[in-house]
Order: sequence, then structure tokens, then C-alpha cells
Amino acid sequence: MEEAGKLKIYYADESGFSLEPSIPYGWQPAGEYVRITPVGGHRLNVFGLLSRDNDLYAFSTQGTVDTKMVIACMDEFVKTITSKTLVVLDNASIHKSKEFNAKLGEWHKKGLLIFYLPPYSPHLNIIETLWRKMKYKWLNPGDYASWENLVKAVENILKSVGKELKINFGELKYFKEYKAAIL
Repeated sequence: MEEAGKLKIYYADESGFSLEPSIPYGWQPAGEYVRITPVGGHRLNVFGLLSRDNDLYAFSTQGTVDTKMVIACMDEFVKTITSKTLVVLDNASIHKSKEFNAKLGEWHKKGLLIFYLPPYSPHLNIIETLWRKMKYKWLNPGDYASWENLVKAVENILKSVGKELKINFGELKYFKEYKAAIL
């Protein structure tokens, strides 16, 4: 339906960014010991909705991403849709709470549908690829020099998705397998 232009699909989830960098490996000169120590405390949380064509709606906060925030984000997102839209979510309690479920009918009337992934299937939620690329590829070690640098870098990346920064989901092995399984 999406390929036929009858439905737009967004994949949504939340992620957090802190001064403890996500660096999977490092390099230092022989004989030198390099240690990265978290400076502590702050955390930038982001709730995002991402389509396969890199259309991103991102909402960030230094507070907690809870049901109330997700509902507020979805209320803002639904104002932007112009055709039938499906949002894919995992089974986190904030996505299935009584308050969230109470909004489903209202959103449905506006053309927004919700689809829940099977439990323990984060690999089927393509926004996880965005979070991984941000943490392991697009954020640089220098971005962790201060809290202000990190917030600025994360916000710049979020603004650049779909423009300078794009993900080719067709190249992802699990996406090819998922698409083949549902067709």
C-alpha cells in the first residue's frame, strides 16, 4: 500500500544521548592508555518518527519520555499528515498505556493508525537504524567534549536527516528479509 501511494508508514521509538559516548572501539598510540570518563548526569531524550524515505519528525527533551510526552508528540505529528498514515511502535508500556489507548480513536479519525510490532522485535523497527547511525557514525568523539556540544550535535543531526544525512533502508539485510516475509 505504501509503494502504491495509499498509505504512509512511519516507524517510531525513543532513544537517549548522554555524555557517556557510544564508541564501539578506539585507537591510541602504543604504550598510551586512553580513558573516556562520563562527565555525568545530563541526558537528551528523543522521540522520533521516521519513514523509509528519511522523513523524520523528532521531539527532544531533557526530561523523561513518558506516555504524556509521546501523546503530545503524536498529537503534533497527526497535525502534519495529509493522507492515511500508519505508525509502527514497539510494545513499550508508554505506547500501550490506558492514556495512549484512549487517543487511538481520535487519531484514527484523523487518518493515523497504530501498528504494534511483535514482542522482542527491535530489528523490525527501522528507526533503530537511525539511533545506531547517530551514536556510532554521525556523532564524533569531539561532540562529547561538553553537554552543550552534544546537544547541538544531536539537534544538528536530527535537522539533517533526509537532507544531508540519509539512510538507504533497501540496503539493510534485515529489511530485505522482513519485506520478503510479509509479501
